This record gives sequence, C-alpha cells and structure tokens, in this order.
Amino acid sequence: MSDVTPSTPPPFEAALVRASEELGLPSYYQSCVRPLLRNPEGRWPRCCGGGCEPCAQTLIQVALRTLELMGTPRQAPLPD
Repeated sequence: MSDVTPSTPPPFEAALVRASEELGLPSYYQSCVRPLLRNPEGRWPRCCGGGCEPCAQTLIQVALRTLELMGTPRQAPLPD
C-alpha cells in the first residue's frame, strides 16, 4: 500500500472539460480558459475580429458555461 494520496483535480476541472466538449473547444485550449476562471468577475478579453484561433469569444463562452455548471455564474457585464 502506498502512502501517496492521489491528487484531487481542482473543482472546476470537470466543469471545464464538460463545457469544452459541449462547445467544441479542443482540450489543448483549456489552459487558455483557466485565467478567466481564476478571475471570473474581472476584465476579460474580447474578440478582435482577426480570425484568431481560438477566438476570445469562444474562450469566454466556455468560461461562462464552466461557471454556470459550477453554480457560480458571472455577474459582471461582458466587454462589448
């Protein structure tokens, strides 16, 4: 028997995975969403219209859905 306790993923991890799957965000972009989740009421980027991959709007949608799944929806208005 090992004395090593398996690490527990952060509470948002399962919600992030589910939101990413629902909205079609590849898992390798999930790290781009995590800063938004760390500051859910802060200033978030907005789409620049430049065709970026991933688009900031997609990251925002995944972050919003993640927060919704966690039962802590964003209260602050989104950038225009």
